[in-house]
Amino acid sequence: MIENSYLVTGMSCGHCAQSVTEELTAVAGVEDVTVDVETGRVQVRSATALAEPEVRAAVEEAGYTYEGLATLV
Repeated sequence: MIENSYLVTGMSCGHCAQSVTEELTAVAGVEDVTVDVETGRVQVRSATALAEPEVRAAVEEAGYTYEGLATLV
């Protein structure tokens, strides 16, 4: 299991989180998605490594801006 955290901007509500979750869940290999709207952090667990262009495309399809991998603090 691989876990990555991404930064997504433009989300402001539960509907936003649901849209991002639906699009990312459709990416092959994704097993779980957790969205924190307040921080813009999207945690994705997958069976295999995900290609960044696929993650970006899913986020943009949901209508939001993909900023890249989130750094741990």
